Amino acid sequence: MGILDFFGKKKDAPAPAGATETSAASPEALKGEIARHGLDASNVEIAVDGSTVTLSGSAATTAAAEKLALAVGNTQGVTRVVNNIVVGQTHAESRFYTVKSGDSLWAIAEQFYGHGQGSKYQQIFEANRPLLTDPNRIFPGQVLRIPDLAHPSAAAAAPSSGEWKPPQEIASAEKKGEEVVWKSPTT
Repeated sequence: MGILDFFGKKKDAPAPAGATETSAASPEALKGEIARHGLDASNVEIAVDGSTVTLSGSAATTAAAEKLALAVGNTQGVTRVVNNIVVGQTHAESRFYTVKSGDSLWAIAEQFYGHGQGSKYQQIFEANRPLLTDPNRIFPGQVLRIPDLAHPSAAAAAPSSGEWKPPQEIASAEKKGEEVVWKSPTT
C-alpha cells in the first residue's frame, strides 16, 4: 500500500512495552497495541527494524489496513510504517494530517473543509475510530485520517496508495527540526 512517515516526538503517544524514543516495540507488543484498539490483525505480520515497522498480510478494506498502520505508527518509537497489507475492498482516498500543538479536531476540520466547517470534526473523529475514543483527546505528532467528504464512503475511506498526501491547498512542506511546516500557495 505504501509508506507513512510519523515525524516528531509523540510525547503523549501510547508506549507499548519495549518502545523507546528511537526504537519501536516488539512485533508482539505492537500486536497488543492493535488489539487494545479493537482492530483485527489476525491476518497481519509485523516486522520491526529500529523505528521502522513493516506490515504485511491482508485486511478487509483499505480503511482497516490504514487504521492498522496508524495504530502502530502513532506509538512511541515508530517513525515510519511500510504498509504492504493487501486489501479486499478499496475505498475513496483520505488524506492524512499530523497533529500540532494547539490543534483541535474542530480547527483541523476548518483547515481541510473550509472556514465555518468546524462542525465536520465529527467526520474526522469517526474516520479515526476506534483509534480515537474522545474527540477532545488528540496529541501533537499523532497522525489522523482526514476523509474526503465528497465520497459516500469517506468515513471508512483510506488511500489506495497508502502514501501520505498533503491537503490540496498546500503547495509545499519544509522540515524545521522536528516540525513540518506546510506552506499554502498564497504564502
